[in-house]
Amino acid sequence: MNGGGQMPGMGGMSPPSSPMMNNGSGGGMMMHRRHMMMHMTFFWGKNAEILFSGWPGSDNLGMYVLALVFIFVLALIVEWLSHCKLIKEGSNHVAAGLVQTLMYGLRIGLAYMVMLAVMSFNAGVFLAAVAGHTLGFLVFGSRVFNKKSSSTFRKTSDLPPMSC
Repeated sequence: MNGGGQMPGMGGMSPPSSPMMNNGSGGGMMMHRRHMMMHMTFFWGKNAEILFSGWPGSDNLGMYVLALVFIFVLALIVEWLSHCKLIKEGSNHVAAGLVQTLMYGLRIGLAYMVMLAVMSFNAGVFLAAVAGHTLGFLVFGSRVFNKKSSSTFRKTSDLPPMSC
């Protein structure tokens, strides 16, 4: 500690010494603080915050499962956007470029949401994201469901490939 109990880099703020803090009017104000630990390694369990503060909530298995399904679907949509072909040949170049740009922005935004969810370090979220990307690639990007011949050249997607 330096300078009368102040923490370095806190700009003159000193940490509270007890849950009771003086609110400036002479009376004490009880400070209620939620103790949510930020994990920096993978962990198993349903008590995690994913994407939004307080979501899915602690001790709520149903909301945790809903969060996993949400992350799975986001990853699936990212793969669909990465492999879909919505722009028809001969379309207006300006309109096609705007649609392509909108699809690109949507794909990148959803991919970042999946990445931020994985950064919760919850192993279930990680597995849901990987499973969503994997199933999405199987259905939309692999040759399993591609009925067209691979000997003819064709554009497989309106968007450039994602890079890590």
